[in-house]
Amino acid sequence: MIALGSDHGGYDLKIKVKEFLESKGYECKDYGCFDKSSCDYPDFGRAAAEAVASGECEKGVVVCTTGIGISIVANKVKGVRCALCTDPFMAKMTRLHNNANVLALGGGLTAEVEAMDIVETFFSTEFSNEEKHVRRINKME
Repeated sequence: MIALGSDHGGYDLKIKVKEFLESKGYECKDYGCFDKSSCDYPDFGRAAAEAVASGECEKGVVVCTTGIGISIVANKVKGVRCALCTDPFMAKMTRLHNNANVLALGGGLTAEVEAMDIVETFFSTEFSNEEKHVRRINKME
């Protein structure tokens, strides 16, 4: 199960990400928002991050206009390692080295095609399990 969360600025991209993930066979749970009415990203970013931290969802994707605010919120939740990625290389590296479990995107900054490449890379890349990366993640926790 993949947790999704966005504010109004990330709503359109979140819907596209949900459709993309579901087309790849992932089951998604949307924690809001549910339309483009003005709202507060902390409410929905936190809900999605808490679902990942609790184990209810395996990973998450959170989206606001820039991805910055919602990534900060997600990273406040213990057990979440949220990475704001602007290209597929960043998505690959954060999975390989940081075992990131939540991806943040900027709905106002990231073109749909690029976003799907980022999402595809994030979900297809496994953590390296290299000792140095495990050690570093343990220091983060």
